[in-house]
Amino acid sequence: MASSTGLLVVSNIKQLGKSLRAIEKYVNSLYIHLNVAGSTSTGSPVPPPPVWGRLISQLYANSSSYVGSHQLDLRVLVSPLRGGAASGSLKLRQPVDLIFSDAHHPELCDRLRADLNISKPTIFLEDAATSDLSGEEDATQVPKVYPSVVLGGTFDRIHLGHKIFLTQAVLRTCQRLVVGVTTAAMTKGKTLPDLILPVEERIARLREFLMDIDSTLQYEIVPIDDPFGPTQVDPDLDMIVVSAETLRGGQKVNEIRHAKQLRQLEIFVIDIVESNVHDGIHETKVSSSNTRIDLLGSRWRRPEQRTQLPARPHIIGLTGGIASGKSKMAERLSKMGAHVIDCDKVAHDVYEPGQVCYQRIVEHFGQGIVSPTDNRIDRTKLGPLVFADPKQLQALNGIVWPELIAEVNRRLDRLRSQAEVPRVVVLEAAVLLRAGWEINCHEVWSMIVPPEEAVRRIVERNHLSEEEARKRLASQVPNPEIVAKSHVIFSSQWDHEFTQKQAERAWQMLTKELDAHQSSL
Repeated sequence: MASSTGLLVVSNIKQLGKSLRAIEKYVNSLYIHLNVAGSTSTGSPVPPPPVWGRLISQLYANSSSYVGSHQLDLRVLVSPLRGGAASGSLKLRQPVDLIFSDAHHPELCDRLRADLNISKPTIFLEDAATSDLSGEEDATQVPKVYPSVVLGGTFDRIHLGHKIFLTQAVLRTCQRLVVGVTTAAMTKGKTLPDLILPVEERIARLREFLMDIDSTLQYEIVPIDDPFGPTQVDPDLDMIVVSAETLRGGQKVNEIRHAKQLRQLEIFVIDIVESNVHDGIHETKVSSSNTRIDLLGSRWRRPEQRTQLPARPHIIGLTGGIASGKSKMAERLSKMGAHVIDCDKVAHDVYEPGQVCYQRIVEHFGQGIVSPTDNRIDRTKLGPLVFADPKQLQALNGIVWPELIAEVNRRLDRLRSQAEVPRVVVLEAAVLLRAGWEINCHEVWSMIVPPEEAVRRIVERNHLSEEEARKRLASQVPNPEIVAKSHVIFSSQWDHEFTQKQAERAWQMLTKELDAHQSSL
């Protein structure tokens, strides 16, 4: 399907599901223009924007059931709901390729085609000139608008829950919308915090969405380091929009404002949108956490071209911190068909007596690290020395890493010389990124778990004290740095079955990509 954008003029809400199913194969993003003028009797004033709040919430909430698994980016335009000059010429973020209409309203569609500079004729999905939006008006709320409305949140990757939340705020202001966006200082406790986009990017995406649905308002989008942001100091605010679960926060805002002799804010509460995934892992509501969970095992970033590497085997560098579940993931990928090179086992080989590394390690760290029974290096004696002193760890790495990657490359050369070259090789290496070995791989796949979970596992598995576990963790590449250099990310913080699903998803994706590349040759 070509990447294209459409605009659907909706006059009959009961036809929306049918309309979306008819056009989803033509577009990946779609603006919804509610024909509110056509739904009111001739001469009647257009109702104030908040009247359409319930309709828009239902439209967003139901959209996934209308179009199934197809990822259609819907945006309901608010500026046409304002009436008068505000509903004039549309200003949209991206050019619109096609206009669709669920009823025969050629005058409106021709005006929109002229506004948006569309040469292709309107596609009318229905011949009838029926209009039915009026029955969906929200009679439960006073249709009042305010000069200044405020709301806040993380707003990581705009999903339909965000779209509802933001649109309800836009509908209720006639001048100014203030949005507080939480910084990293406030997101550490969230699910998969390392996958949250930088605050600057979240603010940019938020501004883009808001300007798209209504460019007539003034938007003030600010980073916030605490839960209350501008509401503590801005005297001009009139209303705060909150979700059902953050109502107490809205009430706390008014307590703070009362103490500072600022006027109280009206509080508008929106309902939480229920998620349709119920697996004990995803949240029961539509949320950014769920969006991040769904990124696991998918293409996080496109790999860079490694023209210096032969195309076959396709080398995946598999990395992650201590106790993150790398070895188990390597085992999963091996069962799916990958050839695994475990760098930890290769390291054991280069530590053996008679190897280059052996003599240099013993010379540096002394005879005390050698086992008297078999003359091998005792890693339980070497470990405390290097993990307690960063300089000693650096010295060990300087001895081992060059020989280790040389041995890995020798093994890769042997694989390439075989009659049947493996299609995929997984290079499992905890030190992959720190040693700079990602340049030896076509892409990097990584395992992450929260630091506290890693500490718990190290204490349990390695029988170390919590202090020793934290030292081990401190010597590793931190999760944000791993994420920044990864192309696929997994997390084993949930059950084994869910980690297996992530592995299967990634393997199917990779197989599909390699098949497509091979067929194009």
